[in-house]
Amino acid sequence: MTKGTEPDATNEVTLESIILPGTPESVRERYLSLAARAGESDFDLLEEDIVVLDTETTGLSFKRCELIEIAAARLSGREVIERFQTFVRPSKPIPPEIQRLTNISDSDVADAPSAREAVASLAEFVGGAPVLAHNATFDRTFIESVPGGTGVSDTWIDTLALSRIALPRLSTHRLSDLAHAFGCDSVTHRATDDVDALAGMWRIILLALTDLPAGLLGVLGDMHPEVEWSYRPIISHLALGEGDDQPFSLKEIRHDLVEEGRGHVREDVAESDVEPKAPSSRLIDQCFDEDGVASRMYGRLERRPDQLRMAQEVRDALAEGSFRAIEAGTGVGKSLAYLIPEVLFAQQNDLTVGVATKTNALTDQLVSHELPALSAALTGGVSFTSLKGYDHYPCLHRVETSFSADLPVSLVDGVGKSAHTIEAEMLTALAVTLSYCCQSPDGDLDALGIRWRFVPRSMLTVTPDECLRNKCPYFPNECLIHGARRRAAQSDVVVTNHSLLLRDVDMDGALLPPIRHWVVDEAHGFEAEARRQWAREVSGDAVRRGFEQLGGLRTGVIHQVMAQLEPVEGASLPTRLVTKLAAATSRAMTSMESLFDALHDLAVIAPQNGGYDNISLWIDEEVRQTPEWASLLECMEAAKSRLDEAAKDAEEASKAIAETNPQLAADLTSATKFVPETRDAIDLIANGTDETYVYSAELARRKRDAPSERLLAQKLDVGAEVGKRWLSQMRSVVFTSATMAVGKDFSHFEHAVGLDTMPAGRRKCVKLGSSFDYDHNMSTIVCSDMPQPGDREYLPALEDLLFDIHRAMGGSVLTLFTNRRDMERVYQGLAPRLRQVGLNLLCQERGTSPRRLREGFLAERSCSLLALRSFWEGFDATGDTLRCVVIPKLPFSSPTDPLVRERELREDRSWWRHSLPEAVISVKQAAGRLIRTSTDTGILVLADSRIVTKRYGRQFTSSLPTSDFSRLGRADIGRYIEDWRLSHE
Repeated sequence: MTKGTEPDATNEVTLESIILPGTPESVRERYLSLAARAGESDFDLLEEDIVVLDTETTGLSFKRCELIEIAAARLSGREVIERFQTFVRPSKPIPPEIQRLTNISDSDVADAPSAREAVASLAEFVGGAPVLAHNATFDRTFIESVPGGTGVSDTWIDTLALSRIALPRLSTHRLSDLAHAFGCDSVTHRATDDVDALAGMWRIILLALTDLPAGLLGVLGDMHPEVEWSYRPIISHLALGEGDDQPFSLKEIRHDLVEEGRGHVREDVAESDVEPKAPSSRLIDQCFDEDGVASRMYGRLERRPDQLRMAQEVRDALAEGSFRAIEAGTGVGKSLAYLIPEVLFAQQNDLTVGVATKTNALTDQLVSHELPALSAALTGGVSFTSLKGYDHYPCLHRVETSFSADLPVSLVDGVGKSAHTIEAEMLTALAVTLSYCCQSPDGDLDALGIRWRFVPRSMLTVTPDECLRNKCPYFPNECLIHGARRRAAQSDVVVTNHSLLLRDVDMDGALLPPIRHWVVDEAHGFEAEARRQWAREVSGDAVRRGFEQLGGLRTGVIHQVMAQLEPVEGASLPTRLVTKLAAATSRAMTSMESLFDALHDLAVIAPQNGGYDNISLWIDEEVRQTPEWASLLECMEAAKSRLDEAAKDAEEASKAIAETNPQLAADLTSATKFVPETRDAIDLIANGTDETYVYSAELARRKRDAPSERLLAQKLDVGAEVGKRWLSQMRSVVFTSATMAVGKDFSHFEHAVGLDTMPAGRRKCVKLGSSFDYDHNMSTIVCSDMPQPGDREYLPALEDLLFDIHRAMGGSVLTLFTNRRDMERVYQGLAPRLRQVGLNLLCQERGTSPRRLREGFLAERSCSLLALRSFWEGFDATGDTLRCVVIPKLPFSSPTDPLVRERELREDRSWWRHSLPEAVISVKQAAGRLIRTSTDTGILVLADSRIVTKRYGRQFTSSLPTSDFSRLGRADIGRYIEDWRLSHE
């Protein structure tokens, strides 16, 4: 099977279409001339006796799938001088979808050699020559899993990774896309055609490498010579051939790139004497007419009254300088409804507006689809910038440091790969990143194809606290992080996420441009993100990572600083101070170990009915009176003293080093930042006097999990903080989501995000419908006779009910649990029962990847899934891949949750004001997984009988988008589902 490395592209791929927007003209011209120049180029040894290889398989799984075709060709120059091709006989029939994709049938492979015979013939053909393959890990793994396969070649070159180094400004590096773009042979999902395409691309990749800035190939070839890196011989050979011994200056290259893209910075409306004007209501109407902007974006757009009403509400908020909470059901077209008035407002007033989303999926949709389409439809276009968190951007200083610093192999845990493989992946990540930074005025790491499983982000990025700012040689102009902020201030629209927006608020506007008009999409998650962002914690994992990175006289940053000071004349004082710091660091680390030992001892006073693996302990006055807390407090005071000592020594050492080596001093400052921050967090939690926080401890049930334990201080009333620290500084904010209201009541949401802190005349809540026919396409079943959760009959009854539901649906069922224990017990009994009737069941077991679970669930129509919290929202599965959602238990917060306990202490009717509406919103989110398009149909099963036995049950049913409810007993649900399917499928 052809390996998918990036999203499918259309057959109309051209080189112009895949060069990233914003590519400097000089880089663009070089890319466009590559094909012509390649015909006149010669790369001697790199094109002699090289074998290009591709395989076809029965699927992507290395464990379950098999080879069905192998093709190879030997190159001399650009000519193919010898070919190899064979079908391979698998042990099982070729799946129908693979037959359609590859045009290889069972009859083609019936008389073919076995895998062992085919690989033996391949080994003879290759003769140990270097092998080129696009996504070579795929082909090599399949070849070497066959006996004798390891003898094919010792040298495999992954042209996918090499093309990313050579051509970093392309939006895709799929072989099919590259072949179309550069005029090589087309790829038709047959191994022989893929081989021809790659043979044509090889010289273009080599030529593109030689086009990289002067000196860069030499730097890449010389980095970490102790690591065996498969690309080093190629890069070093090209560097010698080009005479690439010129000095490399990343700062000069970045300076030229940034200067080329300078533009006009928009004004902060708060500093202007002129009041901005909103587009007229009539103009908004025209934009949504049959021949308006919205229709021009997509050729033809069905008129949606609720979409137009939302657009007018956004316009009114801009005109009035007011706030909105707009619940808009799926299918309204929210993003278009707010983008058009916001963009027109920005352009009319020469301002920048902002959109903050919760998920990367929506951010990518806005930046890749909606905004480019709007730009094409509006005269003059739309300028927009996507801003992400610090860990999405390469830190140029850290990247440069990583070329000589020890590779952080120890930070990559449990990947099942050798240290050699991990080190090689790290070098590839460094090469791709540096190449990208040399051709890109701005941009992030997300599209570079870095295999983060083997590369810790901390090798390439920094946190906001680690950023050196004015002590960094690239700050601010050449820096990709801070440069992105400046470029964003030149745009009509900035798209970011909740996390970065809230981090910006916490840092007094240091991260984002001064935007005063915002749309917060997916706003139901804003409060939770604010609580997470503004928390203060003392984490065992984080503290250990900090001390490990800082190190001592033999390891880490302190060791590196000492090594660089050693040959410096007159460095005796800095050396003594760094030695003193190493001793203080060791003492601080020991005191922190004692602190975490004492923290684990709090488990004896914690409630034992908490989480499956962890326990949350509310630190109230009663806990603070216990002997266990007294012991912890004693350790906290000792740790504060040791951390103060280490922080003071670090500051003295950095000052002394800065006199001769400012950059080295900055490195030490960066590595020691966590020390005073940890001290301040300990002080806050130990005192417990700041009443804006709720204090807790996250404890592990097992001693072996103790490294993950932490002390936590979370803001109790996030809405009050949002109102005071952010909304009060804004001119207009529109919050929108498909799930905000409980019934028709917005009061919970208003309090959660601080809208209730704004004057009543400046805020408005609007509930819009949906263009989808929920009453026809969706049915809700309430199971009326389930035992109560906690009853000994509950889990057996739930297992029987789920068996009936899955069998009646024929699979495609998503069951959403609130705790792991119930889920795993049900899975143990349910999976074998479903297997007997031909249905496959997946479970979100510990250690499983949510991404792979999603892929497995979506790949098979009859597959079903038992999942936890991460699948309650943000999981899209259209059509037949998801036809039923089951919620076994209403998702109320645990009564032992520290936030719940603190609220109960301080507020009357706390459960009704917080826990109940939060559970209703969660159920609405889960139900939203079911109907994602106008043609989707499905059933929601609420298997918690409290909906019919408790007076709050109506709040759940009245908040759902359909009025089609059926109250049924367990025995009748399977039959109802079968009848409903017959009438809807």
